[in-house]
Amino acid sequence: MSRRVLAVDDSATVRSSLKLVLQEAGCDLVLAADGEEALNKIKRSKEKFHLIITDLNMPKMNGIELIKAVRSLPDYRFVPILMLTTESQADKKLEGKKAGATGWIVKPFTPEQLIGVIQKVLR
Repeated sequence: MSRRVLAVDDSATVRSSLKLVLQEAGCDLVLAADGEEALNKIKRSKEKFHLIITDLNMPKMNGIELIKAVRSLPDYRFVPILMLTTESQADKKLEGKKAGATGWIVKPFTPEQLIGVIQKVLR
């Protein structure tokens, strides 16, 4: 699964977990601590990301704001974006979907669950 993935979460523990799982799955992983940092990395990257995984609640720029900003970039209109969050309310999921999220994973997640969803959206 050699894919370029950007994972965004303000929790260092979650970023470490994502790094462990995704690198073991063969992903080329880039990490960011908030939406603002992630958007800067996207704009400066010479290579396009195949997938973005983002938390919802973060400082500076939250996940919904990040998704809207990413979707406004022509090269990223159709790149899968997964929300990875503790939020499970239907209204939050709808807000994410309206912004352009492809899918939703509720924390805590298992490595198998995460890899399964990633494989599904990257087909």
